[in-house]
Amino acid sequence: MAAIAVIIVTHDSEKVLVPCMESLARYGGDCTVCIVDSGSSDTSYLREYEAHPHLRVVYQGDIGFGRANNVGYQHSDSGAEYIVFLNPDAFITEHTFSEAVKALSSDTDAVCLGGRLLGYDLETMRPTGKLDSTGIFRKWYGRWFDRGQGEPDSGQYGHPERLPAACGAFLFCRKEKLEQLSLADGQVFDPDFFLYKEDIELGLRVAASRWHTLYAPGVKVYHCRGWQHRQQMSHRFRLMAAENEILLYRKHPSAYLAWAWLKYILVRLFII
Repeated sequence: MAAIAVIIVTHDSEKVLVPCMESLARYGGDCTVCIVDSGSSDTSYLREYEAHPHLRVVYQGDIGFGRANNVGYQHSDSGAEYIVFLNPDAFITEHTFSEAVKALSSDTDAVCLGGRLLGYDLETMRPTGKLDSTGIFRKWYGRWFDRGQGEPDSGQYGHPERLPAACGAFLFCRKEKLEQLSLADGQVFDPDFFLYKEDIELGLRVAASRWHTLYAPGVKVYHCRGWQHRQQMSHRFRLMAAENEILLYRKHPSAYLAWAWLKYILVRLFII
């Protein structure tokens, strides 16, 4: 298989990192892995990985998800053909990487690939039987959403297609083209996005190029997702997400900016 470099950003991720790393050890082949810790309160859970020959651990302060991924990208295997941005709460399956390579090999104009993300319950260590994401889409009035999230998995969304953006929990990218789309100093993700919407910003940048983002339903990944319902997401983080939506449309001008401002006001007032 082609050389694959995996980048994982952790932040107090001890509970989920173990099954994530086990899935890579079982199904990842000879991929190299770079773990970037972004300000965990206790980093002792990462020590066991420091001695692995194909694994690098980089310690940072709480610099944010996008910036930490950029750090991992800079420390990734220079000979890799593919770069994988993988959340610590996402677990690959037996054919995840081989199917992703196959899909990108048959679509030479695709920069990034998003797979079929399936829900996973960390408490029972079992799949939920529901979809987590089959790509990120936008409502007619401007709201971004993970297509299929929470729906029972009955095989829907079963055909390859182009996506507006793919969920950042699993992004399988062609390094050669990713380098050409990177920002200053080789940054893949816009560092102005501390957390949330950085995957959509990348998707918009890809869409503005001569290339595209691909959805490949045969590429399956389990995703626990840190929160499953809106009420479990703190007001601070919901406000951050709303602020970043405004920032998104300032960087990529659109009439949807009106929706972003309305959402921000409603979140700030605790109405949504």
